[in-house]
Amino acid sequence: MIIKESRKEKRKIRHLRIRKKILGTPERPRLSVYKSLRYIYAQIIDDTKGHTLVSASSLEKELRSQLKSTDNIEAAQLIGKTIAKRALEKGIKKVVFDRGGFLYHGKIKALADSARAEGLEF
Repeated sequence: MIIKESRKEKRKIRHLRIRKKILGTPERPRLSVYKSLRYIYAQIIDDTKGHTLVSASSLEKELRSQLKSTDNIEAAQLIGKTIAKRALEKGIKKVVFDRGGFLYHGKIKALADSARAEGLEF
């Protein structure tokens, strides 16, 4: 009997494998990225308390008005810039990057690069 896993199941397995190694602390919280078919989400999380410190997504009205599409590389770059600015305002400079099981390519890479360009350190 052959068991075939879907792409979503494989991503979840990769995500769990990554999360075993990555932990957000108060000194260096975790920058978690998730992308759906329509939107891109980013959160900075302190795993010791279980609190989201900063978040940004292409679902927000003020960001959506600046974009033609909410699920392309331009949107990912804008989310990366926004999350970095909000984090720096809260005094967060260093983070651990959690790609959420997604391959470090395309939108995920664009978000990470734009966050680095705005001053976040991974």
